[in-house]
Amino acid sequence: QVQLVESGGGLVQAGGSLRLSCAASGRAFSNYAMGWFRQAPGKEREFVAAISWSGSTTYYADSVKGRFTISRDNAKNTVYLQMNSLKPEDTAVYYCAGRSGVSYYNAAGYGYWGQGTQVTVSS
Repeated sequence: QVQLVESGGGLVQAGGSLRLSCAASGRAFSNYAMGWFRQAPGKEREFVAAISWSGSTTYYADSVKGRFTISRDNAKNTVYLQMNSLKPEDTAVYYCAGRSGVSYYNAAGYGYWGQGTQVTVSS
């Protein structure tokens, strides 16, 4: 089992930046590819970004490409999401997830989830 705890959310103005962190404990963190998803009120959970177990490969949703950067530090059992040029439409609860299946882009491919952290971007 992997336990995940997100932090770093908050309220920011449009154009601003936030850095989310996800601290992992339990089974070997470095064995897992990791992802970030988000869910806005009344909407389905959607893929944001993912990173391979080594950190050598990253994946992004088109809506965040060029603005968000996912990274990981296996020595610290932590994955990060640097979010720049934030827009009001980025407002959502952001979830960290550990991949246990095949797909990087589908939430069904992730078996471990954090509790989420709220990101609110004001216009």
